[in-house]
Amino acid sequence: MNDDNDILNCLDDLIGKAKAAGADAADAVFVEAVSLSVGHRMGERENLARAESADLGLRVFIGARQAVVSSSDISEAAFDELVARAVAMARVVPEDRFCGLAEPGQLATEFPDIEGCDDGEPDAAALGDLAQRAEDAARGVPGITNSEGAEAGWNLSTMAVVASNGFAQNRSGSRHSLAVSVVAGENTGMERDYEFASTVFREDLPPPEEVGRTAGEKTVRRLRPKKAKSAQVPVVYDPRVGNSLLGHLAGAINGDAVARGTTFLKDKLREKIFPDAVTVVDDPLRRRGLRSRSFDGEGIPTARRNVVDRGRLETWILDLRSARQLKTTTTGHASRGTTSPPSPSTTNLYLEAGTVTPKQLMADIKSGLYVTELMGFGINGVTGDYSRGASGFWIENGEIAYPVNEVTIAGNLMDMFARVTVADDLEFRYATNAPTLRVDGMTVAGR
Repeated sequence: MNDDNDILNCLDDLIGKAKAAGADAADAVFVEAVSLSVGHRMGERENLARAESADLGLRVFIGARQAVVSSSDISEAAFDELVARAVAMARVVPEDRFCGLAEPGQLATEFPDIEGCDDGEPDAAALGDLAQRAEDAARGVPGITNSEGAEAGWNLSTMAVVASNGFAQNRSGSRHSLAVSVVAGENTGMERDYEFASTVFREDLPPPEEVGRTAGEKTVRRLRPKKAKSAQVPVVYDPRVGNSLLGHLAGAINGDAVARGTTFLKDKLREKIFPDAVTVVDDPLRRRGLRSRSFDGEGIPTARRNVVDRGRLETWILDLRSARQLKTTTTGHASRGTTSPPSPSTTNLYLEAGTVTPKQLMADIKSGLYVTELMGFGINGVTGDYSRGASGFWIENGEIAYPVNEVTIAGNLMDMFARVTVADDLEFRYATNAPTLRVDGMTVAGR
């Protein structure tokens, strides 16, 4: 497609064809993406990859039935076949009384600037320089013996949505990333770790030397781990893994799960599930946020919301369908691709910073675990039971004492949420962010 107007006009033509073929309503999504990445390992370029893709999805409604078809062929000649398949499918699928487009009065009409796209494609040489500098810095840390490599990447995606209810908009987003992973030690005493950064704008990436040095230092700290004894102790989550607790919260308040009754939080709306000091925010309008957007996948305007306000659960994460099932209104959280109907998901989700430093957070812990890496996914979304493999460092008398690995941490998310204490070191590094978190009374299974 040549420009934004071409995309919108093309999708509008597709909607017209669908209605002429017998659809009562329809919407169409076009997603176009380009990416470039360069990898270095042991001082040499290891890979260079560039990819381009374009996909089109059409959703049609006949009464209370809907069907979705998609194609990578975006030529005009393919439209008739796409429409015919979609309409034929919609005539025979089961009815879904909750499906349907937004009413015109629900649609977004204002689109604030969220600075979601960095202009211009970087060249491969510039990305290669970032990767090489990051790996060189990591390998320069004393104790580093090998490298899994460094990679710098960029991608640009454009999404356009047109619907028969009158909505027609597009948006673009860019992503710059840098990652490095290295190894310390020899033979059976080797350890690995990594560092990663991702931003919307190239200028917001940290210096590659900082990324590399941090990766190297984290790796060396893990050498000569010990086995932890099984105990019930406080567990402190490093920010890069603490955000996983927010991920579990997001899954538990997802409208699809709530409507099906398959979440341990299904009856907890407007109830207190965290301590008073905890506020969790979803902010789709955050400037340069990794998941910022001014409208959702159904054309609904987005807004900043306190998902949890001073410990109390204030909202579900809803799209139109789940909102209708729950007899409420959408929260503007519909996400979608070209191959399936919309579904609810969070945007820039974060837990607000507390008032104590990480050191103060750990000061009274006589024995505990500081977690820097989690493995596996032993989460029961219905009961909230939680069990994951972990590694990190043992805490003794409020200080980091020595590295540990091969442990399992377990609890129940309802109990864990109720016992969370929050540090003041919140940084926006991912789509979901949390400061250092402490959870008392967890079970650590070691030797």
